[in-house]
Amino acid sequence: MVGFSSQKPIGVGLRSPHIEDIITQRPALGWLEIHSENYFNPDSLARHQLRQLLPDYPLSCHGIGLSLGSADPLNVAHLQQLKQLISEVDPFLVSDHLSWSSVDGQFFNDLLPLPYTEEALDNFCDKVDQVQHTLNRQMLIENPSSYLQFQHSTIPEWEFLMAVQQRTGCGLLLDLNNIYVSSFNHGFDCQTYLAAIDPTVVQEIHLAGFIRKHLPQGEIWIDTHSQPVSDAVWQLYQQWIRCHGSHIATLIEWDTDIPTLAILVSEANKAQAIVDKERAHANIINSA
Repeated sequence: MVGFSSQKPIGVGLRSPHIEDIITQRPALGWLEIHSENYFNPDSLARHQLRQLLPDYPLSCHGIGLSLGSADPLNVAHLQQLKQLISEVDPFLVSDHLSWSSVDGQFFNDLLPLPYTEEALDNFCDKVDQVQHTLNRQMLIENPSSYLQFQHSTIPEWEFLMAVQQRTGCGLLLDLNNIYVSSFNHGFDCQTYLAAIDPTVVQEIHLAGFIRKHLPQGEIWIDTHSQPVSDAVWQLYQQWIRCHGSHIATLIEWDTDIPTLAILVSEANKAQAIVDKERAHANIINSA
């Protein structure tokens, strides 16, 4: 497998409608992200196709099924399947979410928000420790998008996320679209969130699109990954790159209403253009 290059840090999510085109066309992308669970079966067509791409693209494994925030114990079989996948494909990043999705062994088709309490923090950190010990490597935790808050939460999400990092030594996957969506839904300032995050522990950024939905109770923004990245999120990305450097792995997510590969690559090229612009800006500043 080729290694990740910070000179070309922009990747896209590898989704089934694009796999054959990527295999045959080999577009100029920095890396690919997979949803780990889709590739657990070592004898599946998906795993076979993935093997064809490994020589040309660095890979990230992004999990959606560990349910780290659940009160349930970790699913040992699931964790072992993840470990086997990682052993074969040797991803440069492994990540999952600040969320939960199971009760008494029954899994929901969603990533659900946590109550931000000390009890939930202890439980989440314990799960992250278990996963990192089993995998014998660091994992990244992604901040969620959310549409409700628990009244008994006592910790702001950004402080909770940083506490997880500090207690477990995990890295962070910073989803700027999730921050933007949740800031509208819950009435906080994106800048307050970003100012609380230690940039030295952020190893990946996600960019995606969202929709606005009008309900009788009012407007809500939903992180659908079904649209181009919004102008406001591009601005947050440019701000982050300017303040903290252009080396970071950045992903374009598009998971529903999936467009052609050409459109997805175009979004990746927009991110690369921002990286190139900020590198040029930094060079001017440094040479002045």
